[in-house]
Amino acid sequence: MKVYRLARTLGATALLAGLGSCGIGKQLDSRPNVGPCPVAGALYDVSRLVEVGEPERHENVGFTGEIEGVHGFCRYVGKDPITMELDIDFAFGKGPKADGDQKTYSYFIAVTRRDRSVLAKQDFSVNVKFPKGRTVVRQTEKIDGIVIPRATPTVSGTNFEVITGFDLTPEQLAYNRSGKRFTMEVKP
Repeated sequence: MKVYRLARTLGATALLAGLGSCGIGKQLDSRPNVGPCPVAGALYDVSRLVEVGEPERHENVGFTGEIEGVHGFCRYVGKDPITMELDIDFAFGKGPKADGDQKTYSYFIAVTRRDRSVLAKQDFSVNVKFPKGRTVVRQTEKIDGIVIPRATPTVSGTNFEVITGFDLTPEQLAYNRSGKRFTMEVKP
């Protein structure tokens, strides 16, 4: 498991600030959070990556990736900002047309005002090596140090979402939206 620290500023307001480790599991403060954590998840349209050639058949699949789960943990009390960490569970695949035994996958994490707008977004990458004879590799990426300021102590985590997805080409996004991955032909 790799640990990353997410850092980003928007103008003078730090939406995501790397504070070292946010220490959610290490804090000794026993006070409960003043509200629920932000929703954390993967956007459906960009939660899968499929490299496939023409014709779109199983034997023409290169590398694939899927976000299988996103788990968010947060802490905020009093006037403190929301400190959050994410665990993102990935499954990576190597199809018959994959070129080589390793692939670098690009993905993003964004903090949004719930159902409104993106407040901050940062890109990440994960390098995956496929051991000899293995076509699937699963791993968890840990993103530590997400800090979401609150304008007042009454602002809760329900006002925000922390979302992730793969950076896709327009063609890959269209492929995901078409539903073809569920109907791909397999050679008899």
